[in-house]
Amino acid sequence: MLRSISNRFFYAILVLLNVFAAGSICAQQYRPIATWPDETNVRIEEFLNTTLTVTDRKVAVFDCDGTVFGQAPYYLADEALYDYADKNYKNRKDKESRQKMAILDRMVKDGNNVGKPYVEDRVHFLSGMTPEEIATLGYDCYMRSYKGKMYPEMKALISNLKEYGFEVWILTASPEFLYQRFVASELGIPVTHVLGVKGVVKNGVMSDEIIMPIPQDDGKAQVIPTYIKAVPLIVGGNSRGDMDMLNESRGLKIVVNPDDVTVRGKEDGPMSGHTVKSYWEKEGALIVHCNDIRDKNVSFKTADFKIRTNLENPKK
Repeated sequence: MLRSISNRFFYAILVLLNVFAAGSICAQQYRPIATWPDETNVRIEEFLNTTLTVTDRKVAVFDCDGTVFGQAPYYLADEALYDYADKNYKNRKDKESRQKMAILDRMVKDGNNVGKPYVEDRVHFLSGMTPEEIATLGYDCYMRSYKGKMYPEMKALISNLKEYGFEVWILTASPEFLYQRFVASELGIPVTHVLGVKGVVKNGVMSDEIIMPIPQDDGKAQVIPTYIKAVPLIVGGNSRGDMDMLNESRGLKIVVNPDDVTVRGKEDGPMSGHTVKSYWEKEGALIVHCNDIRDKNVSFKTADFKIRTNLENPKK
C-alpha cells in the first residue's frame, strides 16, 4: 500500500513538472515587428520556435553602427571625438592639446575611418581619460545628436530574443567604454555585453595600450570565441566588415540595409564580384530594412574635419 501511494505521488510530481515545462515554452511568444513584411516575421518566428528545446546557451550577436542604430551621416564615435577635440584641444598650444590634435590630424589624413589604424587611433585619442569620463562622452553625444536613431525594429527584435531566452551581445569597432553606457541603456542589456575596442586601464585611466582582438573585419569573428565563448545562433550586421562575423552564425543571419551599389573586389574574398546585398541574398541571409536618414536639425562637428559621410537609407 505504501509503495503504491509513493508511486502515485511520484508520477503526480512528474505530471506537474511537465505541465510547468509546457507552460514555460508556451509563454515564449513572438511579437511581430510592425514595419517588416509578413514573410520576414514568419521566418524569424519559425526560427525562434526551433530554439525552444535548446538547452545550452542561446546567443545572438549584432554589429552596432548601421545595424542596431543609424549611422547617417557620421559614426557616433567620430562625432564624439571630433566634437570633444573642437571644444577642448583645437587652437590650444599646451602639450596635451598638441598631442591630441596630432592624433586627429593623422586620422583625418588616413581618411579610412573603418580601417584598423583609424579605430586604434580613437582609443589613443581617449587615453588619459577615466572609463567614466569616456562613457559620459559617448552617452552625451548620443543624447545630443543620435537620440531617436536606435532602430525601433531592432529593439523589437531584441525584445523578442529575450523572450525566447537569448543572450544578446553587441560588437562595435568603436572604443568599448564610449559605447557601453548608451547602447546598454537603450537595448536593456548588460554593459558587459557591449564589446568594442578595448584599452588597458592603468591607475584609473585608459592607456593607449590596446587589447586584441580588435572587433573589425576578421577581428569581429575572433571576438566571439575569445570573449563570448559560444557559437551564436543568430548574427546580424550591415556591411562588408561584418562578413566574417556573420559567417560565425550556426543559424540565422540578418543583414540590415546592405549596400547594393558597390561591387566588391578580390580583396573582399568570397564577396568578390558581388554587392553586399547580392552576396547575402545568394547566401540565404535575411535582408531587412530600417530607416536611417540624416536629422537636418542636428549640426555635426565631424563635417568640419572633412570625414566622409555614410549613405542614408530612407524608408522604402
